[in-house]
Amino acid sequence: MTIMRNASRRALLAGASGAVLTSACTSFFSLAADTGDNALKREARDAMKRAARFMRERVAYRGGYVWSYAPDFSRRWGEMEAFPTMIWIQPPGTATVGHLYLDCFHATRDEFYYQAAMDVAEGLIAAQHPAGGWNYLYDFAGEESTRRWYDTIGKNGWRLEEFHHYYGNATFDDAGTSEASQFLLRMYLERRSSRLRAPVEKALRFVLDSQYPNGGWPQRFPLTTEGGLHGHADYTRQITFNDDVAGENIKFLLMVYQTLGDERALAAIRGAMDIFVATQQPAPQAGWGLQHDAQTLAPIGARTYEPDAFTTHTTANNVSQLMNFYEWTGDRRFIERVPEALAWLDSVRLRDNQVRVPGRHYPTFIEIGTNRARIVHRRGSNVVNGAYYWDYNDAKPITHYSQWRNVDADALRARYQRLRAVNVDQLRANSPLN
Repeated sequence: MTIMRNASRRALLAGASGAVLTSACTSFFSLAADTGDNALKREARDAMKRAARFMRERVAYRGGYVWSYAPDFSRRWGEMEAFPTMIWIQPPGTATVGHLYLDCFHATRDEFYYQAAMDVAEGLIAAQHPAGGWNYLYDFAGEESTRRWYDTIGKNGWRLEEFHHYYGNATFDDAGTSEASQFLLRMYLERRSSRLRAPVEKALRFVLDSQYPNGGWPQRFPLTTEGGLHGHADYTRQITFNDDVAGENIKFLLMVYQTLGDERALAAIRGAMDIFVATQQPAPQAGWGLQHDAQTLAPIGARTYEPDAFTTHTTANNVSQLMNFYEWTGDRRFIERVPEALAWLDSVRLRDNQVRVPGRHYPTFIEIGTNRARIVHRRGSNVVNGAYYWDYNDAKPITHYSQWRNVDADALRARYQRLRAVNVDQLRANSPLN
């Protein structure tokens, strides 16, 4: 605890107090049930308060945060370097800290943490797009400053192609909109503040308005026709499973339905469940891609290092989601083709002597039609002279985006077998959709 206290005092002047706050809050939760050492509990509470005060009074900018800071606060970063007037929405950013403050309030009932969480809520409300979602970042200096950031810092992020173009809309990518929406909903439910009701409704409307009639969601919304990059068509308008876009939206909608009883959320959840079934491709390649064409439902690529392909980790995640849906509904169509998906995963699993990265037996990208692994490489050294390309050679792949995955197909298969044996009426009785 002395180490925690000293770290909190120093705070490393670089946002490390966030880690200290997380550690202290976790410690307090674990100590709360232990009434045998009140002195230790007080130390944990004090360390947590010092870290939180530092974050709120020294680190925050208009209620918001980025990911990390230089010791003298001369520079700061989200996924890329940020302007001093910026906050980062993409986790672990502003809403992440807000959730932590609210957790600390629940642990201590100290009003300080509730007010700190309200600061975060105000920052997120200011950053909310008029359509109701959020971009990865927000610049309080205004539109001109935001465009200057995209034209300088953003466009030079070689692998970070999502920052090469300023879309002017909001994104579901990386759970930024989802996490912010969930946090504002939690804050509203705490005291039913009228200040928070309208932003929560805007966030809900954003999820509802952006959902396609077939149940899928694009990566960004409102839709744009100017999003193509590096000679590729715009991928942000296509149905997106990458980074669990659909799953995160379902999570928020489920929270809305369970807490507010809003039937709009339930209808959207049911539509979203259907798109998982509709986009599963025919056997023998009964999997999914990162994204699917919004019209044809075929797997398609996205960024230039995400080629048209099936993806093994997305397939595993979608299989898991389908089993969730079966648990919620008892509807066997959600698990009817799970064996086909598992059979496809088995068909692309590498033998032990083929594994390039220990523990990762599944190539990330699998070519449509041939079942061959597509391996992505890059040439050059920056966005000006560099480019990505793919082939079938597993030598010298890119390392910032893993070309092989760890998929526990055995666990998925075991869960499927367990679910088949469960009484359907029991599943429906315990459903969160009730």
